[in-house]
Amino acid sequence: MTETNLQPPLRQLLKRAAYAVDAVVHKGQNLNRVLADQPVPGHAAVQDMCYASLREYGELAAMRDTLLTKPLTDRMIATLLVVALRQVRAKPDAAHMVVNEAVEAAAAIQPWARGLTNAVLRNYLRQAEALQATMMEQPVARWNYPQWWIDKVSAAYPQHWQTALTAGNQHPPMTLRVNVQHGSTAAYLEWLQDEGIDASQTGVAAVQLVQPVAVTALPGFAEGRVSVQDVGAQLAAALLDVHDGQRVLDACAAPGGKTGHILELADVSLTALDSDAARLQRVGENLARLGVQAQLVLGDAGDPSLWWDGAAYDRILADVPCSASGVVRRHPDIKWLRRPDDIARFAAQQAVILPALWRCLATGGKLLYVTCSIFPEENQQQIDAFLAKHEDARQLQLAGEWTMPGQLLPNDNHDGFFYALLEKI
Repeated sequence: MTETNLQPPLRQLLKRAAYAVDAVVHKGQNLNRVLADQPVPGHAAVQDMCYASLREYGELAAMRDTLLTKPLTDRMIATLLVVALRQVRAKPDAAHMVVNEAVEAAAAIQPWARGLTNAVLRNYLRQAEALQATMMEQPVARWNYPQWWIDKVSAAYPQHWQTALTAGNQHPPMTLRVNVQHGSTAAYLEWLQDEGIDASQTGVAAVQLVQPVAVTALPGFAEGRVSVQDVGAQLAAALLDVHDGQRVLDACAAPGGKTGHILELADVSLTALDSDAARLQRVGENLARLGVQAQLVLGDAGDPSLWWDGAAYDRILADVPCSASGVVRRHPDIKWLRRPDDIARFAAQQAVILPALWRCLATGGKLLYVTCSIFPEENQQQIDAFLAKHEDARQLQLAGEWTMPGQLLPNDNHDGFFYALLEKI
């Protein structure tokens, strides 16, 4: 029996989505982990509700507060109103049905909330246009980010911040990486067309689909002919400048997208390192699908003494832990999970990992520092601090188009990334 056959009533889906959004916004829990704990029936619908509500949470919460006659102290009902407002707005032809279901969901949480929920949602339907105009005057509501996030991005990118924030609120495209060991990107595009899947080439080996499809529908996926990977992330393997016969370390390797790409480009001896055993297993599964091999090592990139054999690496990919502020369109919960002091915490962790890995690099070797962040403290500022303490390091200029040197801001084609290529002299 399929999930569609088992789909619970809308009121139950709204309630489950409200609990998940509350866990993110008010309890600081990762959305994927919260949803993993929920029953399977209706999972996809609940996930869609959560993603949509979190993408627009700033605006929806502001609308809710405007519609209330006094502050609402019950956190769950407050969150349910956010989820319900998003559904009412998304389904104008079924708005009254959604209101009725939301009222029943609220009553199941707090019986007294039935009338309040009905009043708030029906007032929204009457005032939607005027409310929308009011929201444009409130930065958090207009941009759908916390105020500190807006301030940080606008200060760092005074000419690009609005475009970057807007892109971060869009639905991400589904982008594929063609395995060039098995044929050209153009040939794979033709294969997709033959299967009735519309797509276009957006990078050397990158193909963007017009509409997402299940990976099982992708021709050649099971045989390793193609992988799902953002076009911005696909830059890593090429920038690392790998060549046959080299000894390469992919630190913080999970889930293995960049690991596999390196092995598709060159015949190297590669060590894939990660500190999480379950995620390291996923690296192995991804490499097996591609038909390539690496040495999988469980260990902390910040403490090579526990896993390094002492033989220097020619290339190191340091895809370090970060705020993930560049991939919020794929993970909208990040906007509401992060706190201002988290950035300093990630920067401190990066400041340990980078010099630790540097000791493992051969003279004349290259280390590619990577984050999926758009915050300068994790990016060029981190590199500048490292260079100031290491006379044997120099930063190499990267070819290509960048918002700032090494910095990609999110746009219609890719997520946000930072790259810095360092050479040991």
